[in-house]
Amino acid sequence: MRQQNKQQSQNAKVKIIPLGGLEQIGMNITAVEYEDSIIVIDCGLAFPSDDMLGIDLCIPDITYLKQNVEKVKGFVITHGHEDHIGALPYVLQELNVPVYGTKLTVALIENKLKEHNLLKTTKRKVVKHGQSINLGCFRIEFVKTNHSIADASALAVFTPVGIIMHTGDFKIDYTPVFGEPADLQRFAELGKKGVLALMCDSTNAIRTGFTASERTVGRTFDAIFAEHKNNRIIVATFASNVDRVQQIVNSAYKYGRKVVIEGRSMVNVIGTASELGYIKIPDGTLVDIDNLKNYPDEKTVLITTGSQGEAMAALSRMASNVHRKVSIKPGDVVIFSSSPIPGNEKAVSKVINELSIKGADVIFQDTHVSGHACQEEIKLIYSLTHPKYALPVHGEYRHLVAHRGLAESMGIPKENILLMSSGDVVELSQEECKIVDHVQAGAILVDGLGVGDVGNIVLRDRQNLAQNGIIIVVLTLEKYSNQLLAGPDLVSRGFVYVRESEDLLEEARQVVLEAVQECLDRRVSDWGKIKNIIRDSLSDFLWKRMKRNPMILPIIMEV
Repeated sequence: MRQQNKQQSQNAKVKIIPLGGLEQIGMNITAVEYEDSIIVIDCGLAFPSDDMLGIDLCIPDITYLKQNVEKVKGFVITHGHEDHIGALPYVLQELNVPVYGTKLTVALIENKLKEHNLLKTTKRKVVKHGQSINLGCFRIEFVKTNHSIADASALAVFTPVGIIMHTGDFKIDYTPVFGEPADLQRFAELGKKGVLALMCDSTNAIRTGFTASERTVGRTFDAIFAEHKNNRIIVATFASNVDRVQQIVNSAYKYGRKVVIEGRSMVNVIGTASELGYIKIPDGTLVDIDNLKNYPDEKTVLITTGSQGEAMAALSRMASNVHRKVSIKPGDVVIFSSSPIPGNEKAVSKVINELSIKGADVIFQDTHVSGHACQEEIKLIYSLTHPKYALPVHGEYRHLVAHRGLAESMGIPKENILLMSSGDVVELSQEECKIVDHVQAGAILVDGLGVGDVGNIVLRDRQNLAQNGIIIVVLTLEKYSNQLLAGPDLVSRGFVYVRESEDLLEEARQVVLEAVQECLDRRVSDWGKIKNIIRDSLSDFLWKRMKRNPMILPIIMEV
């Protein structure tokens, strides 16, 4: 019997299918499959790029999971950031399976489920670090790591083929603000047992050295608070960075200042974290924003969202004078306690400029440390786990390539390092690791309450409208006889300023009139054809005159 089992595990193959989170930062989701069991690691969202007009967020395409719904045993979540939990409320409506995570992670997921009325129907289980859960033929152990949010975990997935290690987002912080350092001993023990494949965070794979400890930021805050005793201080940071908020509160308390927390996501996360004991705020330190006016400026600190220049976040509203309760005054000290996520640099510098114009002193040096491992920490994980195969995850292509170089330098043979793309099906056995197939993967766009109803064609129309404007041509034809009764009238939006272009629009109207007249003379009764002829003739005229291509929408009414 034992011989038979041994043989089976030698021929066995596990599939790893990343459905998102590669070639981009965000939307992390990976399926691990063996025979009739699938577990899904993380389920995050991504924020839309500039060309996705009107889109609120992007969630992963889970067609593959829906096709294999009877195999899916549950979601195991590494930590509570949006790019790892944000899509859960949308995905759980289609895949009702249990969710497993550590205490803070599950609490943050519950906040989301509450908003979407999914609390009653979703089974969720809190797992402690060091504990294991059994799902199908997998055993998953949660291993403590550090990150810019508390309770982050790496996952050791015990499969019939061997151990697959997924680091989640991590850094190695020997002196974290809250809780213990990462459990490096467990990484080493798993390495001794034999790790078949390591899926490791690549976000900072380009950066040399080590990521500084979160504590170094606390020292910087102390120095800034000491230097600006006579000014109001406003700090913008990520809502989820509970340890950062803790250090700002510590400095505020030390210098006798009251703290106001502003911004919806910030209030939610800090509320949840303090209920669970992940942040300690001394009694009497926290005040409501409505009571801010009762304290002199130099005795207050505002902790706010908006460190990425988001238009609707609290800091951006303060900078552009539309915040109902707080306006920026000369002498305010504004600290950006974050670095811009790739792609947000323009938005951040716009807010910094607006703040500077209002006379604020903006500080953004040394007030942030990354939550992701730099090269030396990634190497440390490789030297502890000694994986046979390296599968870099979490990052744009350039990050994955840099990570491949690191893995090679740690002695992993080139042919054992695999750069995956979203949708690839990777087959893993003791003998080999290769891409064998590709499944549907990509982003589903969420706009308001509509999930997936805005696709490429609608986006293309939005871009076209945004770039070129629209002209609507309205005319009325008599039923049966097809006589022109009224019009054509031209309505233009986003094309030219109508009052200054009356002559042009009158000429355009004449062009349309001639085209319609010609159709009617030729007895063309098919409205589709009439519309096409209007469109073509008006488009030609406008291109010759203006070198512009607005969207043309003919509307024919009959009486």
